[in-house]
Amino acid sequence: MKKAMKALKERIGKDVLLLDGAMGTQLMARGISAGTCNDHLNETDPDTVAAVHRCYLDAGSDAILTNTFGANSLALARHGLAGRVVQINSAGADIARAAAGRDHYVLGDIGPCGDFLEPVGTVKPGDLKEAFTVQAAALAKGQVDGFLVESFTDVKEAATAVEAAKSAADLPVFVSMAFDGAGKGFRTMMGAEVDSAVEKLLGLGVEAIGFNCGKADLDDYVELAGRFVRAVRRLYPTAAVLAEPNAGLPEMDDGRLVYRVGPDDFAEAAARIRSAGVSIIGGCCGTGPEHIAAARRLLG
Repeated sequence: MKKAMKALKERIGKDVLLLDGAMGTQLMARGISAGTCNDHLNETDPDTVAAVHRCYLDAGSDAILTNTFGANSLALARHGLAGRVVQINSAGADIARAAAGRDHYVLGDIGPCGDFLEPVGTVKPGDLKEAFTVQAAALAKGQVDGFLVESFTDVKEAATAVEAAKSAADLPVFVSMAFDGAGKGFRTMMGAEVDSAVEKLLGLGVEAIGFNCGKADLDDYVELAGRFVRAVRRLYPTAAVLAEPNAGLPEMDDGRLVYRVGPDDFAEAAARIRSAGVSIIGGCCGTGPEHIAAARRLLG
């Protein structure tokens, strides 16, 4: 009889947990037009979303992310879909769960609202909290194994999303910020540094913290991984560190962004990031199943 899969909370930190790669570029490769609300595809084209999930699982991902990165009411309102939050997130969780079965994990993906909190932007704190709370509750009802709050640049917004996920269910929550190189260090677009982000967000009880996206090359990502590990070990030694690097720095080619880092170079960087002490690894912009497959072969 096959051994039952461990609960995600028990699995964290035991060995490498390999996530999937980018969703958007894979959807475009399957004919989805730029500017489409990718989250709404959970309702209008679930087969295409499921096909992306299956490719990552075949490549060796231990966990896949729901196609719900922009499925909060504030982001969906730009597509006239603010009233479809529950349906879109429920469908996204169902599609991922069906693809993953019970042999792989599903993380409910929660991304930023696309605006800024007052007074920098127009979003009121109460509206932001409500948007993330409704999304997280819908994902939790869809039987996700945990949440990934990712690509945030504002620690306050990330903290609001984390609190919403924590209130939705007793499940692990991972949080990831997008950093750029800044002199001899790293900062998010909103000025957050590694140490301050780690102190604030791990203090909310998340099980893992790290980085994804941002403007960095592979060497930068390896250095950033080391900084995160040192900050986490100093403040919260039992927490895990997460890394989802892009496939290098994007370049403009005939009016579109292109990521030129191939699978082998990505995998080599993933191995260096793992050696720095990171235990949860995936890919962000520009990565695909071939990058994840190469990382799986090298990481074991």
